[in-house]
Amino acid sequence: MKTQKDDIELICSVGELSDLFNEPRGVSAFLQKVVDTVSKHMHSDVCSIYLFNEKDRQLTLEATRGLNPELIGNLQLSLDEGLVGITLKRLHSILEQDGRESDFYKAIDNSGEETYKAFLAVPILRGLTRIGVLAVQHHKVGYFDKKDSRVLKAIASQLATTLENARMLTNMSRESTKPKQSQTDVHIVSGTAVGQGVARGRSFTLESNAPGKQYLRASSDNYLETHEDFKNALAQTEKQLKELQQHLDEELSDMASMIFSAHILMLKDESFSGEMENLIQLGTKPHTSVLQVVNRFVDIFSTADNSRLQEKVQDVKDLGHRLLLNLSPQEDQSGDYSGQVVIAQELLPSELIKLSAQKVEGLILFGGGASAHISILAASLGINLIYTDDERVLDLPEDLDIILDGNQGNIIIEPDEKTSLRFDELLQTQAKMAQLEEQVDEETRTACGRRIDLLASINLLSDIKSANRLKADGIGLYRSEFPFLIRNDFPTEEEQFRVYHNVTHDINRGFVTLRTLDIGGDKILSYVPEAQGDNPFLGLRALRFLLKNKKIFVGQLKAMLRAGEDCDLRIMFPLVSSLDDFLQAKTMVEKSMEFLDRDGLSYNAKPKLGVMIELPSAVFMVNELAMEADFMSIGTNDLVQYLLGVDRTNSSVASLFQGEHPAVLKAINQVVQASITHNCHLSMCGNLTKDKRLLYIFVGMGIKSFSVAPQRIPMMQAFIGGIDFKKAQQDAEEVLKLTTTEDVITFLEQRVP
Repeated sequence: MKTQKDDIELICSVGELSDLFNEPRGVSAFLQKVVDTVSKHMHSDVCSIYLFNEKDRQLTLEATRGLNPELIGNLQLSLDEGLVGITLKRLHSILEQDGRESDFYKAIDNSGEETYKAFLAVPILRGLTRIGVLAVQHHKVGYFDKKDSRVLKAIASQLATTLENARMLTNMSRESTKPKQSQTDVHIVSGTAVGQGVARGRSFTLESNAPGKQYLRASSDNYLETHEDFKNALAQTEKQLKELQQHLDEELSDMASMIFSAHILMLKDESFSGEMENLIQLGTKPHTSVLQVVNRFVDIFSTADNSRLQEKVQDVKDLGHRLLLNLSPQEDQSGDYSGQVVIAQELLPSELIKLSAQKVEGLILFGGGASAHISILAASLGINLIYTDDERVLDLPEDLDIILDGNQGNIIIEPDEKTSLRFDELLQTQAKMAQLEEQVDEETRTACGRRIDLLASINLLSDIKSANRLKADGIGLYRSEFPFLIRNDFPTEEEQFRVYHNVTHDINRGFVTLRTLDIGGDKILSYVPEAQGDNPFLGLRALRFLLKNKKIFVGQLKAMLRAGEDCDLRIMFPLVSSLDDFLQAKTMVEKSMEFLDRDGLSYNAKPKLGVMIELPSAVFMVNELAMEADFMSIGTNDLVQYLLGVDRTNSSVASLFQGEHPAVLKAINQVVQASITHNCHLSMCGNLTKDKRLLYIFVGMGIKSFSVAPQRIPMMQAFIGGIDFKKAQQDAEEVLKLTTTEDVITFLEQRVP
C-alpha cells in the first residue's frame, strides 16, 4: 500500500508556493526548490522540470530531484523524444504504470532513472503557449493514479507564470544602451477621464512599446553609495514585494495570485541583482548600476520579437523604480508609488493591479480610446485615470507636480497657486459626495412609490463589499473575464470555481448574475491569437469564441453551476446575435450538467439563463429571445456601438457615440416592450445609465432594473427618488416621436433638471 499523498489544496496553496521564493538567489535555486517541494508532497522518488525553448524547439532539463544533477542544463529533448517530449507535443498528461514499457520511452545514458518504473508527466502551459513539462517518477509500478495526475496539473497551472519567467531568464542575452532624457514645455493637457474626481502627485514615466523613450531615469542626485547600502536596499525590496503579494492574496484573491512572482524571481537572479553587485564591486555607484542593468533589460525586452518578453518592460522598470527608492536616504521609504502619478502608453490589467497595490495616486495613459477592461478595472480599484492622445505627456520630466482633474478630463502640469486652491475645493466636493453613502435606503423608489432595483455590476471580489455596504439589490452583472485578463492565461475550472463561489456567497441579498467570458473587441487575451485580428469588435469574441472553444466554455459553466449550488443563480450570455446562439449556449449548459452528474459533483440544476441584448440582430429577434430566455439585459455600450457603427475606443469618432440618437432609443424601447409582453425580466447596464437625462427616459419606458458600479448607487437612488413616473412615462412617449438627435437633446435638457 502506497504512502498517503497530500491534499491538493495544501499543495496548491499560494502561501506554500510563495515560500519557494525564500531561496537566497537565482533561478536555478528557485527551480530546485520547486522540484524538492513537489517531490515531497507527491512522495515521489524523482521530480524534474524541463523548460521549452521556442527558438530551437528543444526541452532542456533545468532542475531535478532524483536524476543525475550533471544532466541539468545539458539534457535536451525534442518534442518527438521520449515520454517528456510527447507530453508537450500532444499538450496532454502521460500516466504510465511502467514508463519503460511505453513505445515512447527513451533511455538516457547516465541519468540514473533505470530503477524508476511509474511515470507521470504534465505539460506546463500558459493558455496555448508551451512552457515546459513537470514530471515525477517512482520505483513502484503503478504508483501514480488519475488523482495524482489532477494534482500535478493543478501544481503546473499555479506555477506556469513563474516558470515562464524562469524560462525567459535562462535564455536571455544582453546589450546596453544609455538612457535619454527629454523635456517638453507643456502646462495643461486635455483628455478623457475614467470616472470622476481629482488626484495629485509627482510625475513618473512608465511607458512601454516606445523604443528609445522607455528607460528608467534617476529622479534624484542623492542616493546612498556603499555596497552595504545596496544590499540593504535589495533586502528591503524583497521584503516589500512579499508583503505586497500577501496583501493581494488577501484582498484580491480572484485577480492577484502570484502577481509579483516575476519581480521576486528576477530580483534574486544573478543576471539582474548579481550583475548590479558586480558593477558596484568594480567601482560603479549603486544607483548607476541599477540604472545600467535595468535599462539593459529594457532594451532586450522592448526589442524582442516575443510579445510576452515585450510585456516585461514595465515589470523590470517597476522593480528598478523600487530599488532606487530604497537607495534614497529618506527614512521610512515605502518603495511604492505613493504621491506619484504614473504615465504610460499601455497597461496590462496585471500591471494596473500592481500599481494599485503600490498606492499610485493616479494614472495618465497615452492613447485616445479608453479600453474597456482597463477603464472598468481602474474604476473598481478607485484609481484616477485620464487617457490622452497628446504624445507630449511621454516626454515629461520626472518629479513634476501634476493634478488630474477627472471632472473635466484635464491634466495640469506644475499648477500655480490659484489652480492649487481650486484643486482643494474639488477635494472638498468629493468629500461631500461621499456623505451620500451614509444616506442610502434599503429600497429605491420613484417619487410615486414605483420600485426600481439597483443591482451591482461586479468586476472584482472587493466590489462586493461596496455592494453590500451600499445595499445593492443583488448582482446584475459579474464580469467573469477579469480573472482571465489579469492572469494572461486560462484559469482552471477549480480556480474559477473558487472565485465564483466567493461571488455567490459574499453578496448579502438578491440574485447573482454571472456573465460568461466576454473577450474580444477591446478586451483581448494576449494568449488567444484568434480572438484578435484587424477588426476585433467584429471578430471571434464573447459567445462566438466560447461556442468555438467548447472545452473552455464547459469548464466555465461547470464552475459557475457548482458555485451557484445554493443561491439564486443566473447565467448570462454576451453578444447573442440570434435565437440559434442562445439555444446552442443552453445546450452547452445541459452538457455541463451531464458532466457534473458523471463526476458526482453537486450543482445548481435550475439556473436562470439569459441574454445580453447588444447587437441589432438581437433587437430584431427580441420577441423570440424573450420567449425562450429567463431574463434579458441591455448592454448599452455595445448596443450603441453596433447600432451606430461607432468604435467606442476611437477618440476621432467619440462624439458620434450618442445615447440620444433616435435609433438607440427606439431599439431600447423595442426591447422593453418585448420584455413586458413575454414577462421576461429586463435590466440595463453600461455607460448610458450614467446620464441622468437618459436614466429618466429609461425609467419612463418601463425599465425597473439597472446594474451599475456599486459606488454609483447612492447618486442614482437620490435622483430616481425625485422622478414622477407618470410624467416620465409621458416624456418617454414624446421622445420616441422625435427624429433627430439634436431634437432629443433639446427635449431632455428642457425636461430633466
